[in-house]
Order: sequence, then structure tokens, then C-alpha cells
Amino acid sequence: MEFKHYSVLLWETIEHLNIKPDGIYADGTLGGGGHASEVVKRLSDSGRFFGIDQDEAAITAASARLEQYHKNVTVIRSNYCNMKAALAEHGVTGVDGIVLDLGVSSYQLDTLERGFSYKYDTDLDMRMDQRQKFSAKDIVNTYSEMELFRIIRDYGEDQFAKNIAKHIVRMRQEAPIETTGQLTEAIKAAIPAKMRQNGHPAKKTFQAIRIECNHELDVLRDSLEDMVELLNPGGRLCIITFHSLEDRIVKSAFKKMENPCTCPPHFPMCVCGNVSKGKVITGKPILPSEKELLENSRSKSAKLRVFERR
Repeated sequence: MEFKHYSVLLWETIEHLNIKPDGIYADGTLGGGGHASEVVKRLSDSGRFFGIDQDEAAITAASARLEQYHKNVTVIRSNYCNMKAALAEHGVTGVDGIVLDLGVSSYQLDTLERGFSYKYDTDLDMRMDQRQKFSAKDIVNTYSEMELFRIIRDYGEDQFAKNIAKHIVRMRQEAPIETTGQLTEAIKAAIPAKMRQNGHPAKKTFQAIRIECNHELDVLRDSLEDMVELLNPGGRLCIITFHSLEDRIVKSAFKKMENPCTCPPHFPMCVCGNVSKGKVITGKPILPSEKELLENSRSKSAKLRVFERR
């Protein structure tokens, strides 16, 4: 299956990167190379681009797409949380722009064996990096009822989290839950029929388990400061989020890095010594245009936030 992914907020991201032809840029979620190809088109022979992704299929697809720019491009299979160390191995300690598109790709959602989607009955997997041993199957079959409740409540923001956790545990007591179809049945049984009208009943739980499986929020939270510190003066970090949990983390981190002062408000001057790392470019997040929403329904929850290094 061809690796396909509609590059959400593509032109808005390219515009806000303020690309310099001789600059150095990095994409921490390379995917199919949609954002990457537009960046490298704008680079001169002296410009450099580093594409990072943990998904083997993404690495293969993006490498092929960017082959004509191979003199400018280096593709690295890794998690973006390792960006600082990965770039240092290539002699790079500063970049002029970084892109993160935190969405699950269309390829990952639509490839049955990846087990990301509740639309297909297939093996329960959800690993972004298939070198990882731990999968969604381990979460569903080994987490306690309380642990399942916590992740479905916190990462899925599902009001029926407690009942869903109870039904998952009840089902696995009869036999291990091996497939997405089995998991979906447990979730449906936990939600009143009249409440199943607002979107698919399994959507929030699948999101929660995927986030837990790949430590998505921890990785994001732990990486933001490192990425900002990688930026050269005037360099920009552009992040596209797809749900409120990610967006809150990015918004909060950007705000704190812009104004890190911890002094009480009544102090006449700052004495804490914390120095601003830059400024938030997007007071409010940039949302997809009406045209993009019509072309790609999966972009409807996307938000772009931008931070510029001082």
C-alpha cells in the first residue's frame, strides 16, 4: 500500500517557517514527506534538511519522494525526542526551523495490519515504531481496570471511561482481546445506545490507547524545550496538533518559554533570573481553511502554533 498522507496546514506552515535558501531545517514527523518536499524546494545548494520519523514505511516513502534533493536531505529513523542528539551526530547544533505534524498518517490509519483504526477488524497493534515490543494488545490485556480507566479518562476524555474499562476487563477474563474488532465490541457494550450517535463510540478509547502505547504526550512534553534550544536566533518551531491534549501542552510550553519569570506580580523587577527563549507568533492557533476542510475531513481538528527563537 502506498504511503499517503494529506499534509495538513501545508502552506500555512511553509509561510510561517520563513525559509532561508541556505538555512538548515528539520521535520520531526517526516511521514510521506509532504511538508519536507515543500521545504527542500525552497533551499539552495547550501541549504540542508533533516527528516526524522520512527515509522519504517514513512522512511521508505519519504526517501523515495525526496530522492531528487538527496544532496540537501538526510533521512533519519528515530523518534523526534532524539532530534538534538541525532542532528549532533551530523555536526548540526542549530537549525533555522523545525516542523512537527502530530497527526496519525492516512497510511497508518488505513493499513489494516497496523491496528490503529476501529473501522477494520484486525490485529490490535497501534505501534508507531514497529521495532517496539510493547503494543496496544499489552495495554488492553495487562493493565488493571483502574489503569485502563485512567488512560481512557485522561487521554480519551471519554465520559464513559469507567464503564469501558470494566467491560474490557470483563471481556478479557473470558479470553485475551486480540483484535480491534473485539476491543470495539467491548467499548460499544459499555456505552448506552442513545449516546452512540455522536461519532463512533470507539474513537476516544482508541485515541487513548494509541497515546499510551506510543507515549505520545510524554514525548511531546519532554521534547519542546530541546527543540526550541536547537533553533538559531529567529528560527521557528511550527507544531500541528490534532486534539486538545496536545494543543494544551504546546500552548502552555510556548507561553512559559516566552515568559518564564516566576517572580510574584508585585515585584518591581525580575529577580528570578529566568530568561525568555523567544516569542509566540500565533496568539491564537491557525486553523485549516474552508477549502482544506472540504478536501480533507481529517484536518478538521488541526491547529498550528508557532514559536520564534530570540
